[in-house]
Amino acid sequence: MAQLARLSPYHFSRAFKQTFGIPPHRLHLHRRIERAKSLLRSPTASVTSVGMAVGFSDTSSFPTAFRKATGVTPTGFQRSA
Repeated sequence: MAQLARLSPYHFSRAFKQTFGIPPHRLHLHRRIERAKSLLRSPTASVTSVGMAVGFSDTSSFPTAFRKATGVTPTGFQRSA
């Protein structure tokens, strides 16, 4: 995205944060977690497949990121949904 804006990664990140209030990486992570929530609402979806579908390549990094962002584990979210 920095290349499209013809800015260095540093300047792009700084301008993005000033405009949207959060860094680009955090927005991207937030969108991935929101997508994961919608996929987890399906009772047949596995946590591993949802993690892979939203871009987490490591099976342990998805539950950690999900819990940090939402306060519950993916399995706990799926059971309550």
